[in-house]
Amino acid sequence: MKIVISGKHMIIQEEVKEYATKKFSKLEKFFKSEAETHLTFGERKKGSYIVLDATIYYRSMIFRAEVENHDPYTIIDKAVERIERQIRKNKTKLEKRFHVDAFQGTDDYEVEQATHQIVKLKKFSIKPMAVEEAVLQMDLLGHEFFIFLNADSEDANVVYKRKDGNYGLIEPEV
Repeated sequence: MKIVISGKHMIIQEEVKEYATKKFSKLEKFFKSEAETHLTFGERKKGSYIVLDATIYYRSMIFRAEVENHDPYTIIDKAVERIERQIRKNKTKLEKRFHVDAFQGTDDYEVEQATHQIVKLKKFSIKPMAVEEAVLQMDLLGHEFFIFLNADSEDANVVYKRKDGNYGLIEPEV
């Protein structure tokens, strides 16, 4: 497993890098090959919180955890726990998608069985609009996200409200 560690507007101590590498290397038992892990450390609120954005790319799947805390070792442990839980929870579905035995090393663990059931179907028409109009519409509706047809690109886009109070835009990549 390839592990890439970077800092966003901060310098990461060598001890923290070694600890992160050691902890995330333990997840290698779940992947046969070609997994790539990106760990990005950052600061929030002028150094009072450390944020870790951990992303593992394996085939066409992405496993992601974002954790914040005062202690860098705690966020590393929590991120590893969250990603391991994602893998175990979805093991059966992922193996069906990638065929039998897509993940190695999970047989000796009890796998959480999750069944996702669609309980509501909602249909709506999407109209072309500018991104700013979509954000306004989302706020007026009191939703956390809003799907719309981008008037500029003519693609379906999603705007969403982020935890930090700002907004995000999801565009399809062609």
